[in-house]
Amino acid sequence: MIGKRSRSSGVGLERSCSEPSSDWMQHTDAVAGVELLEAWFQGFAYHKHRHDTYAIGRTETGVQAFDYRGSAHISMPGQVVVLHLDELHDGHAGTAAGFGYRLLYVEPALIFDAVRVLCGHVCSLPFVRHPVATNTKLSAAIQAAFQDHREPLAMDDLMVQLAEGLLDADPCCKRTAIPRHLDVAAIERARQFLDAEKTRVVRSWELEAVTGLTRYDLARQFRVMVGTSPYRYLLMRRLACARTQVAQRRPLVDVALEAGFADQAHFTRMFTAAFGVTPARYGALRAHERT
Repeated sequence: MIGKRSRSSGVGLERSCSEPSSDWMQHTDAVAGVELLEAWFQGFAYHKHRHDTYAIGRTETGVQAFDYRGSAHISMPGQVVVLHLDELHDGHAGTAAGFGYRLLYVEPALIFDAVRVLCGHVCSLPFVRHPVATNTKLSAAIQAAFQDHREPLAMDDLMVQLAEGLLDADPCCKRTAIPRHLDVAAIERARQFLDAEKTRVVRSWELEAVTGLTRYDLARQFRVMVGTSPYRYLLMRRLACARTQVAQRRPLVDVALEAGFADQAHFTRMFTAAFGVTPARYGALRAHERT
């Protein structure tokens, strides 16, 4: 699935820790709304950035340290880290020995749907207030995701496990229904349209035509269900496409222009703000997959 270092036994992480100078990262494209990332770093890992997805991970080796919501946190081996979408955070090793971890990036709309079924009503997205914890359900879900089983039914089961683990971490979510009307079908049409048009700028009137909602009602409802704005959702889709091209070692200036950015400098700023590393460093980290 993601190469020699991605076996669930953790052999790759153990081997990497014996080579402290060789930071590496392995990263899959999204399948059924879930991306997998496995990495090992010594010292600095990520600049401050934010995702438009849930980031749900488990520290495998060493001490993982990060700043999040105004506080410093550390995660020890076996502990689970949950970062909510659109929250700034960074990442670095907590000790000189470095750290290794596995992480799932999960589309919030899928969590929204699973939580709605589990709770029996439409409710807000779970918000985990304590980002580091021992959460057996989420830990088991992360382990299952790295077992090479990415068939549709397996991914459905994964989403249920993740939703259950997030509900355990935020029990208030299951008791609080959203009181205002939410047009789930219209928001899903908007999301599918943005997914299909991820290489260009989309105008407000286009989403109004697709959904039948005003641009302001659309913006409000989209954030409730997807956890971010339509603009940022589309921006992250464009950057995700560009990230795939960067991993293939294409010239950065070509990637920038094809993704609709004014120039390479603009692309680099937006890429770093989204993923915490520059395009050049991301390409270098991914190069370990081919060695």
